[in-house]
Amino acid sequence: MKRINDIFYSIQGEGRNAGRAAAFVRFAGCNLRCAFCDTDFDSFRLMSDEEIISEISRWRARLVILTGGEPTLQTDAPFVDKLHEAGFEVAMETNGTNIPPGNVDWITCSPKTGVRLRRCNELKCLFDENGPADSFGIEADYHYLQPCDTGDVERNRRITAACTEYVKEHPEWRLSLQTHKLAGFK
Repeated sequence: MKRINDIFYSIQGEGRNAGRAAAFVRFAGCNLRCAFCDTDFDSFRLMSDEEIISEISRWRARLVILTGGEPTLQTDAPFVDKLHEAGFEVAMETNGTNIPPGNVDWITCSPKTGVRLRRCNELKCLFDENGPADSFGIEADYHYLQPCDTGDVERNRRITAACTEYVKEHPEWRLSLQTHKLAGFK
């Protein structure tokens, strides 16, 4: 049984898969408690792999995004195999402190202290008043900087402007805005 905070259908708002319809499986629990995280860690329901797959199969999109909390705490290769057998492409968003199963199709890492992951498809580092967060030397196909959402409109504007200038000076990075928030959807 897995502890699931939420399952929903929406548009991926960030990174390389931005704009794609996807089923999101938000796992409860994390080995970190980052101040900026938008996940409620305390509420969850227990669900079997089959119940999760049944729920996400209601929607037309064949992309499922495993997120959290920290999905590597509850996701294993047999679960990913079941998702593949049900016809899903499997993406995962992780903090990099645990190694994801090797059969995940797409890994997005937003690295934190204690990172063990050495390679991912896309690296997403937060950018705040102090500049970009440490990438911890992780190799990636794509490098994204995401302005930190502080909840303060004026502060967010300054951070986004600074991040934009940073990307212009460091073109190996791409700007990743949280388009789901800008467009007003989950």
